[in-house]
Amino acid sequence: MIQALLVDDEQLALMNLELMLKEMPMVNVIGAYTDPAKAVQASAQLNPDVIFLDIEMPGLNGMMAAELLQIQCPRTKIVFLTAYNNYAVGAFELNALDYLLKPVKLERLLKTIQRLEEQKVEESADKHENKTVIRSFQSLRFERCGQPLLNIRWRTSKSQELFAYLLHNRNRFVGKNHLIEMLWPNISYKKASTLLYTTIYQVRNCLKQAEIDLLINSVSTEGGYILETDNLLIDVMEWEKGIQALPAINHDNYAEHQRLFDFYAGDYLGDYDYLWAESERQRLRSIWLHHAMGMAEFCTSSDKIPEALTVYQRVVQMYPYFEQAHFGLMKVYNSIGERAAVEERYNLLAELLNRDLSIGPPAEITNWYEEWKQLNLRKL
Repeated sequence: MIQALLVDDEQLALMNLELMLKEMPMVNVIGAYTDPAKAVQASAQLNPDVIFLDIEMPGLNGMMAAELLQIQCPRTKIVFLTAYNNYAVGAFELNALDYLLKPVKLERLLKTIQRLEEQKVEESADKHENKTVIRSFQSLRFERCGQPLLNIRWRTSKSQELFAYLLHNRNRFVGKNHLIEMLWPNISYKKASTLLYTTIYQVRNCLKQAEIDLLINSVSTEGGYILETDNLLIDVMEWEKGIQALPAINHDNYAEHQRLFDFYAGDYLGDYDYLWAESERQRLRSIWLHHAMGMAEFCTSSDKIPEALTVYQRVVQMYPYFEQAHFGLMKVYNSIGERAAVEERYNLLAELLNRDLSIGPPAEITNWYEEWKQLNLRKL
C-alpha cells in the first residue's frame, strides 16, 4: 500500500486529486493540506511514501517546501503538481519522481502510481536481498542471499522445538515455567529447569555457529526469554503482509498473486507434530485456501482454463478433503466439455469421503452433479 500525502493551496484541486487517489486500491491518502508549512511539520510523523506537492503556492512555494520535506523524510518520493511545463527542470533537479500538469488527468496519475509501485518493489527487494530468511512453511529452515544455510544442526529435537516456539512467539515474553510444562511435563521441576538452561544454551550456540543474527534475551526478573527477530525476514510474515497489501486480483497484478500462491510451500511447520502450532497452521491455511479459490475463479472467468485447473489441482493435492476445490474442477471440466473428467472427479471425491470419513459429498455438489447428469442424458 502506497502512503500518500497531498499538498495544494487550491482546495478544489486538492479535493479532486484526493478523490482520484482514493479510487485506487493500492493508495492510502494519509493527509491533505492546503498549508505547506503544516504539511512539512506533519510529514516526519506521517512518513509518507510519496508527497504530491503543488509548486505555485504563496509564501512557502513547492520548491522550497520540497527541500524542507526531504530533510524531514529523506526516503519519501516527491511528485510535483504544476500548471506550467517550465518547472520540470527544476523539479527533477530536486530528485522528484515525477511532475504532473494540472488539471491532473486520471490516466497520467495512474502511470505515476505504477512507477511508485515498481520502485517500492525494487527497494524492498534490495533491502531484503542480503538478509537471513527463516522459512517455516512445511519445514523450519534458514536462507541467506537466496541460498539455504546447511550448517544448522539442532542438537536435539527439543532444541529445535524450543527455537520454533520462541520464533512462534517472536518479540514476546515466554515464561520459563510455561516452556518447562510444554517440553518436559513429566520430569521433576529441578531436572526440567536444568534441561531448559542446557537447551537454551544449545540453541544460542547453534545460531552463533551459523552466524545468524538472532538474540534470545533472558528476562531474569520475570523468569523467561524473548527471541528478537528485528534483523531477520520470516516467510509467513512476509507472505501474509503481501496477501493483505494486494488489491483484488486483476490482469495487472495477476503475476504477483501467482507468486504469493506459489510461495505457500505447505502448512506452517507442517513437518512437525507441534500441537501449539495448530491454531496458526489452520489460520494460515484458511488464508491460502481463500486466496487460491479467488485465483481459480479469476482464471476461470478470464478464460485462463489451464491456469484454473492448475490452481484447483494443487489445492486438491495439498488438501484432498477440501470439497470446493473438487467442485471447482468439476465445473471447469464441464465448461470445456470433458464429461468423463467430471464423472471421474465426482466419483473420486465420493469414494474418498466415504472411505476416510464415512460421509458423502455435500448436498450442493451432489445436487449439481445429478442435475448435470440429467442434462447430459437429455442431450444424448
